[in-house]
Amino acid sequence: MDNSRESAIVFAKKYLEDLLSFFGLNIDVHSTADEDVIELSVPSTHLNNFLIGQHGETMKALQYMVGSALRNANFQIYRVSVDVADYKKQRAERLSERALGWIKEAKEKNAPVELRPMNAADRRIVHKLAADHGLVSESAGEGRDRHIVLRTEKPNNI
Repeated sequence: MDNSRESAIVFAKKYLEDLLSFFGLNIDVHSTADEDVIELSVPSTHLNNFLIGQHGETMKALQYMVGSALRNANFQIYRVSVDVADYKKQRAERLSERALGWIKEAKEKNAPVELRPMNAADRRIVHKLAADHGLVSESAGEGRDRHIVLRTEKPNNI
């Protein structure tokens, strides 16, 4: 099998479209690749709530299934991001707005600000925003307690 990036994108797109057809959705999934992640965007339909699931769990399951299929077919790229009706995009925008408030707080206090625990994707968004605004950010804690600490500068012991 052709193992190219383009073949992986086509495979992932078709696989997700086939999965969605089991739910009676015959729609065109938009696909792109960013570095080593294939991004699949499902347009808005009457099944948005079902496809997203509670806290995005169904969407994560679809993502896992597509990634597993790519891995099993021996593609080099197998990291996949599935977004339904721009759910992830809108969630990231809301998080970015909150993060700007946390960044402002850290600058005004000129002291470390510990954020609530969040998943890796959310932490990535906050780390990037902090760096863009001249703050140092680091992840602390383990597992479900992993969170970000925002600082105006690196502590002396680093």
